[in-house]
Amino acid sequence: MQALSEAAIRRSLVNCSRSEAAAMTLPRDIDEFDWTAADVLGWRDPKAELRGYLVHEQGGDLVGLALRAADTKMSSRRSAMCLLCHTVQSADAISLFTARRVGEAGRNGNTVGTYVCADLRCAGRVQAVPPSAQHLDEELQALAVEEQAEGLRQRLAAFTADVLRH
Repeated sequence: MQALSEAAIRRSLVNCSRSEAAAMTLPRDIDEFDWTAADVLGWRDPKAELRGYLVHEQGGDLVGLALRAADTKMSSRRSAMCLLCHTVQSADAISLFTARRVGEAGRNGNTVGTYVCADLRCAGRVQAVPPSAQHLDEELQALAVEEQAEGLRQRLAAFTADVLRH
């Protein structure tokens, strides 16, 4: 992913109004973000704790999704899997996020939801060597990491397609 300007990030949001995009707060650490290693920029709005954002490239275009987190958490005594990066974590580290559909469907209140890492930092999690590949040589570990990243790209593309569907 190439480095993105604040204006490009705001323009990329497809499922919110211009005023909502203008009110969005960018992540505090955006200047330290490793653009070359990530396929998606995800963050929670520090000024509105239930809001989150995912920005990625899809079909050569930059696409941003405004999300809303559920206001309740799952139990920390259970495990849950993020449906984007497929990491298993304590269930309280996974949250249900909904995204308004684009167009009239979204204006009518139609949403799409999925369970995602509560901090929306899936891009960093797929860069870690999975436990099942830690005993392999470096070349195979790199392949396992690339497979995880490709899986994230595919699942995020499918979720985005659901949001874009009228």
